[in-house]
Amino acid sequence: MDFSPTQEQRQIREMVAEFVDEEVVPQAADIDASDQFPADLVSEMADLGLMGMPIPESYGGAGLDYHSYAMALEEISRGSGGLGTIVAAHISLACNMIYEFGDEAQKEAYLVPLAEGEDIGAFALSEAGAGSDVPAMETTARREGDEYVVNGGKLWISNGSVADTVVLFAKTDPDAGNKGISSFVVRPEADDGFVVEGTEHKLGDKGCPTAELRFDDLRLPESRRLGEEGRGFVQALKTLNGGRITIAARGVGIAQAALDEALAYAQEREQFDQPIAEFQAIQHKLADMDTKTEAARLLMHRAADKKMRGERFVKEAAQAKLYASEVSREVANEGIQIHGGYGYTEDFPVERFFRDAKLNELYEGTSEVLRNTIADQLLE
Repeated sequence: MDFSPTQEQRQIREMVAEFVDEEVVPQAADIDASDQFPADLVSEMADLGLMGMPIPESYGGAGLDYHSYAMALEEISRGSGGLGTIVAAHISLACNMIYEFGDEAQKEAYLVPLAEGEDIGAFALSEAGAGSDVPAMETTARREGDEYVVNGGKLWISNGSVADTVVLFAKTDPDAGNKGISSFVVRPEADDGFVVEGTEHKLGDKGCPTAELRFDDLRLPESRRLGEEGRGFVQALKTLNGGRITIAARGVGIAQAALDEALAYAQEREQFDQPIAEFQAIQHKLADMDTKTEAARLLMHRAADKKMRGERFVKEAAQAKLYASEVSREVANEGIQIHGGYGYTEDFPVERFFRDAKLNELYEGTSEVLRNTIADQLLE
């Protein structure tokens, strides 16, 4: 199986890498310090066609294959983990939900502005008592004529406070378990009853606002429901499965950034009258960091390849996300170790990579849940 990039894929990677090096990397520390949504960078990415990469051109996207999308998101995350999350939540979750399950009118009204980057998307699934246990959600959408009345709240919603379009999951039949969940399109600016309670102060992933949302008698017309009533849980699982490939890409990008910084530092830092890169202990760390990063990248592309071929990729996506998440933390940790005491300060970016990497093991399927998923597929 050959995952060597085509000329077009290489050109896409080079274009995104150039943008990241020239525009994102110089601002990354400031984004981390201020924790402000980088609207200017998002606007520039929209101009480059990066806010709808895998969405067909007929719906405002760039029509890229999933290998290209994963490579581009890897480069974006190399520059800023928070920016990587902004793009992944926007495309892999919000855009893909409407693309996969919306009707033509919904795609024209909501997907096109998202894919073109005019709007920002969010995916409102998790709740305080319903993270991994999705059917435990308490948000309800009660049918009243040709409308739904939504009450409840959501937590840990990436882009939630800045989104123009939110894909919302709620129980339309509270007694039906996972078969009683439906999904809807919400327009925060236009829909009364949509309230942003606040945003989280996080360890890392700065720049991407993680919001707590509340819905007070939020009324949505039936035309805002995505697909059939009661299909929301299945829709969410399918969407998150594809999203795990892009979280793997985020992990690979952060690991690559940590490796690059450690490699450069090891060749510049001298102890005992020689660069520390000449010590075998450091060489072994660098060798392990590179090997793990390359292995994670291959798992990411294997999952992307299966998705593109239309094959089942549940196990492959879970493995890619699990391994890349843990590798990003391990490689970032070794990056700090190679920097020594300097790595524990904000004078060098490796401590930011470590903080950003940890999130990969938590969102869009914790490492524990992913191990369950992989085992279920093996024993199926």
